[in-house]
Amino acid sequence: MIRVVVADDEAMVRAGVRAILATDPGIEVVAEAADGHEAVRAAAAHRPDVVLLDIRMPRLDGLAALADLRRAAPGVAVVVLTTFDEDEHVARALTGGANGFLLKAADPRELLLGVRAAAEGAAYLSPRIAHRLVTDLRGGRLGRTDRARGLVATLTGREREVLALVGRGLANQDIARRLAVTEGTVKAHVSAILQRLDVTNRVQAAILAHEAGLT
Repeated sequence: MIRVVVADDEAMVRAGVRAILATDPGIEVVAEAADGHEAVRAAAAHRPDVVLLDIRMPRLDGLAALADLRRAAPGVAVVVLTTFDEDEHVARALTGGANGFLLKAADPRELLLGVRAAAEGAAYLSPRIAHRLVTDLRGGRLGRTDRARGLVATLTGREREVLALVGRGLANQDIARRLAVTEGTVKAHVSAILQRLDVTNRVQAAILAHEAGLT
C-alpha cells in the first residue's frame, strides 16, 4: 500500500485529490495538510511514501516546506502538485529535491502515475513540463551541457547505462529487468551515480542525463 499525505490550502482541492487517489486500491491517503508546516508535521508523524505538495500555501509555502521535508522525513518522496508551471517554480522544486512536478489541470491519470512512480523511486514530470524542459535542454538555454558531459564522463560504463534509463523515467525494478541484474544492484548504482554527479535525487540526475545527451 502506498501511503500519501495531501498538502493543499484549499479543502475542495484536497477532497478532489483524495477522490482521485481512492480510485486506486493500492493508494491510501493517511493525512491532509492545509499549509507547509502541517505538511512537515504530517510527514514526520505518519512517515508516508509520498507527499503531494502544493506551492501556494499560507504561513509556509510548498517550496519552503520542501526543504523542511527533506530534513524531517528524508526518505519520503515529494511530488509538487500545482496550478503554476512557471520555469522558476519548476527549477526551484527540482533543485530543492522534489521527485516530481504535476499540474492540477492535467488528466487525473497523471496523478496516479506520478504517485506510483515517486513511491517506486522514479522521477515523474507532467508531460507538458517534461516537454518544455527537454526543449530547453536541447536548445542549450540552460547552458550546462559541457558540465553535464564532464560529470557523466566520471561514471563507469554500467553507471552510464543506468543513468540513461533513469533519464527515461524508469523505476529501479524496470531498470533491473532491462539490464538483467538485481534491483539491489540497481539501487547501489543509483546511489553511486547521485554521489558522483553531486545531485540529491533522480530528477536532478535525469536532467543531467538529458543535458549530457544520454536520452
